[in-house]
Amino acid sequence: QVSLVESGGGSVQAGGSLRLSCVASGRTFSQYAMAWFRQAPGKEREFVVVSRWNRVLGYYANFADFVKGRFTISRDDAKNTVSLQMDDLKPEDTAVYYCAAGRVGDFDAADEYTYWGQGTQVTVSS
Repeated sequence: QVSLVESGGGSVQAGGSLRLSCVASGRTFSQYAMAWFRQAPGKEREFVVVSRWNRVLGYYANFADFVKGRFTISRDDAKNTVSLQMDDLKPEDTAVYYCAAGRVGDFDAADEYTYWGQGTQVTVSS
């Protein structure tokens, strides 16, 4: 059975940092797209960042505009993990953050992803 399990969420003040981790089990996700989405109360789930692979570039990342320069994604295929380093956090970053994996076309579309974690809460206070 495939599962993704996130950890690392918590509460921080604006300007602080958190590091989220996602551990996958049940299959290897080497060369799969692995992404982070988030969902704030009353809002739709939105794309944050993805790590993708192609033959020319190897692994590369795409970021939502609102996190460029603040968030970094990394992955370790040997450990089947993907991490999200979040710096300079803002109150508007408050949301449940989800790890997702799949073979995707539109990388920022949630319905392209086959596998999802249960989410981890991030709360940023001003």
